[in-house]
Parts: sequence; structure tokens; C-alpha cells
Amino acid sequence: MSTSLNLDKDHLTACISCGLCLPHCPTYQTTQDESRSPRGRISLMRGVEDGLMPLSKEVIESLDTCVQCLGCETACPSGVRYGELIGQTREVLNSHRKVSFRLRAGLWILLHMRVLLFGSRVLAVLQRLKLVPNKALPVPSRIPLRGVRYVQNDDPEVILFTGCVMDVWLSQVHEAALSVLDSIGVRYMISGNQVGCCGALHSHAGFRSTANKQALEVISALPSDLPILVDSAGCGAVLKEYGSLLGTQEARIFSSRVYDIHEWLINDSKWRESLPARRPGNKKVIVQDPCHLRHVQKAHTSVRELLTPFVECLELDDEGLCCGAGGAFSVDQPELAKEIRDKKLKSIQRAGRHLVVSANPGCMIHLESAGVEILHPIQVVAEYIGGKEDHE
Repeated sequence: MSTSLNLDKDHLTACISCGLCLPHCPTYQTTQDESRSPRGRISLMRGVEDGLMPLSKEVIESLDTCVQCLGCETACPSGVRYGELIGQTREVLNSHRKVSFRLRAGLWILLHMRVLLFGSRVLAVLQRLKLVPNKALPVPSRIPLRGVRYVQNDDPEVILFTGCVMDVWLSQVHEAALSVLDSIGVRYMISGNQVGCCGALHSHAGFRSTANKQALEVISALPSDLPILVDSAGCGAVLKEYGSLLGTQEARIFSSRVYDIHEWLINDSKWRESLPARRPGNKKVIVQDPCHLRHVQKAHTSVRELLTPFVECLELDDEGLCCGAGGAFSVDQPELAKEIRDKKLKSIQRAGRHLVVSANPGCMIHLESAGVEILHPIQVVAEYIGGKEDHE
């Protein structure tokens, strides 16, 4: 019995199988398996869509092991919209194969902030009692015991989107972002727990209806016309895609207000006017680009522009190859995620013994669990503005 993936025929036939995507596909680079490459997966999609092959276990496994980093889209000379193809396919797959309990439970928790907060506090206590090995779960090495009480302004100019997991596990990044805004006199409010999750991981995992529902809730909870600043590349990517996800004018207007915090700062007049007269010295940081910032938002250069007055940015020699975190990928495909990460670790080692910066919580946690010293770029900026320069 044939299965329809409901894919756009023009998008499917746009791929000419040239292979220019192969060096930029982490699963192909790791496995050297054509069925784990973008053109291989598109070929399988065509076969299933045309009724030439069943949606077999092997086909599902091939499609399931895609990180969805979209490095292939950046490299593709034909403009293949691979992200739309794999996103639609993953949605169909969810009704044809068993989704792991671990993944379903994790995605459910993200939508219930009280459960997330309680579970995280329990994990934090267990960590301090040394009852949870650092590498046992894809979590930070030290989850905060208490939540942060943010000071907000009565007449805000911008909104900082705080999300769910990042606010509970990596709230120090939000604090750093707000301290930078404070330093240049920008008034702000936060989205907070009432808004919570943006639905990025749900969309990434193929649960489009849940992602759409969450998008509607976020839009209705942030009805003002203020710019929305995001310090999580994954969250920023999906917030910018609400317009195409929902297809409404309201959603498109909302998405037009969303900025990665780095890109917003480098274009802000207050930031440019207050920029310290300090040039790079001997302090160096290695910049690891999150895929959602480099390939989806295409705003990765703003990180370097923001850091340049304070530190020297070192580039990795892997042309932005994915680190293997991939939203929920490291939870659903842990072994393959670690193999992909190993390639990133070798690239980091070749760059030297320096602090690594990455603008996405998933990348930060995934790399930290392998022993990488890592911070968010905005933390580096905040420390320099605050007079702390002991990164090395």
C-alpha cells in the first residue's frame, strides 16, 4: 500500500543530484552512506511519493536520522527547499512509526512550565548530590537551583524572549543579555513563563499541529508592536518562521518583529554610540555557528561583528558543519549525535585551546557534555562590559 507524503512536486524535482550538498551534510560525512545524504533522502521521498517503494523501516530510519541542520540548503545551487520537504515528511512519519516515549515526554514537558520547573529543581538537587552523571542526560552540567527574578521596565522598548528550557537551565544567558541592554540604556520586558515555549522542538520533530498551536499562543501573548529579541538561535528561527508556518498576516507581522539579539544590537544606534574604544588583543574565542543561526536566520556574521571590539574571533575549519545537537536530535538519535559531535570536537581541537562561543542552548549543552569550555557570545560581551576579561 502506497503512502502519500503530500510533498510539492516542484520541490522534489528541483534536486538534480549534483552532490554539492554532501560535504555539508553531517550524517553523510559521518556515515558515508548515500541514504543518509540530502539527495539520497530526496530520492527516497520521490520513490515513496510516486508509489514506487513502500514506507519501509529502512526508509523511515533514513529520514529519521536527518539532523535538519539545512547546511544542504545553503550549499545547494538549485535552491532546493529541503527544509520544507523533510519537515512535511517528518510530520507524515509520526503517524507511521512509533515515536519514542523519551521524545514524547520531553516535548510534553516543554509545554508545561510548572512541570519543567519542578523536574529541573529535582535534577539540580540530584546533580549536587552527585547522583546524576554529567553525561547521563542532555542537560547542563549545573542546572540552577532557583529561578531568576528579572527586573523589568515600565515603558519597554524591546521584549526579550525567554522561552522554556533556556530560561530554566541557562538563565545566566538571559541575565547577560539584559545586562548588555542595561549598559546602553535600552528599556525591556521579558516574555516570561506565561508565554513559555515557542514550539521549535515540536516543529523540528514533525509535530506541526502542536507547533502551530503554540505559535498562536505566543503571538496572542505578545500583542505589542515592540521588537522581539531572541538569544536562542533555535527559538529565533522558528519565531521568524511563524508567518510561513501559520500563513496569516498577523503571524507574518509578528515574525517581522523578531531579531536575533546579536543582529539587533549591531544595528542599534545606542549600541554603536556607546561601543567602547577597545580593539582585539590577545584574547581569542572560537566561534561555533548554530545551524539555525547560520543556515536558517543567516545572521551568524552578526555574532562576529558584536564580538570583534572585545576579542579575536577564530574560525573553525569545517565550514559550519553541524555539531549534532539538532534540537531533539541528540535525544532521539544519541549515538549518531555523538559521532557527529566527534567531528566538531576535532575541528575545535585544531583551532587551539580557547574558549568556544555558540549562540544556541542546544549546541552549548551538547558540546559542554563533551568537555568543551563554552559560553554564549552575549555572555562574553557582558563580561567585558562589566570589566571581567579573564576568559583564558
